[in-house]
Amino acid sequence: MISDKETVCPYNLLNSAHKKKGVTAGIVNAGKPLPMLSVMDAVNENLIIPIFIGDKDEIQKCADDLKFDISKFEIIHEPVENNTAKVAAKLASKNKIRIIVKGHIHTDILIKEVLKREYKLLGKTRLSHIWHMTLGKEDKPLIITDGALNVMPNVKTKMHILKNVINFSNRIGIKRPKVAVLSATEEVLNSVPSSLDAKKITELAKKENLNADVVGPLAFDNSISKKSAAIKGIKNAVAGEADVLLVPSVETGNGLVKMMIYFMGACAAGVVIGGKVPVVITSRSDDAPARLASIAAAIVALD
Repeated sequence: MISDKETVCPYNLLNSAHKKKGVTAGIVNAGKPLPMLSVMDAVNENLIIPIFIGDKDEIQKCADDLKFDISKFEIIHEPVENNTAKVAAKLASKNKIRIIVKGHIHTDILIKEVLKREYKLLGKTRLSHIWHMTLGKEDKPLIITDGALNVMPNVKTKMHILKNVINFSNRIGIKRPKVAVLSATEEVLNSVPSSLDAKKITELAKKENLNADVVGPLAFDNSISKKSAAIKGIKNAVAGEADVLLVPSVETGNGLVKMMIYFMGACAAGVVIGGKVPVVITSRSDDAPARLASIAAAIVALD
């Protein structure tokens, strides 16, 4: 059942990122093979100008092993892993880097640093995470949010997540995204709290006149399958045609994404948005194409 399909970085994301060539990126604790490989790929694509943060000797050795010439790029020597996040946040606060790319460091340590008010990196909305999911180079993306950062968001937080993903969708060419607010059912049931949240979010999106078609509750099947929606008699602007799945909890989003990766060979581009600096927080098990796609997604998310 596990897919042996090769992961490929989608052209649409790369093409959008290419419009903002040479973005300065802070690579946090960079001295490991996979982060270095993705940086090399991004440099070869003319997407970023990296500033490497971490142990200088480890960074140089890692680059040498890959035959990646980093002599023209800055290396900030910081041998203590947890301190590399502080360096990156300070650089971002001084506008010396425009995106932050997680290397070999725990996500919670990096995000905790970014959230500190002293760096002034927070925007008008709460930070949230999006997954830009594709199966092939030319595939239409499915965006899943939030499957990594906000664990059990309430309605207020979900509205922040919604506004962030609408903004990102616009940046990749989806002018009016179709957003399915997921639940286990398309009916509003008191016994299913996520269906109540979905109904409220749908109402608020309409009240605030957001630039998106937002409908919920919808179950997964009638969000993405026209056949399923037709069988159940569900007719609205989103049913069977969702661009975005707004999930009720991190477990739902994480499970959907990992299923698509391991069962379908999907490319998962993940980035934290909503702040002044997009943050790439790939998993340590992500392969190079997904890491490259995540860097591209962060560049696209820039103002």
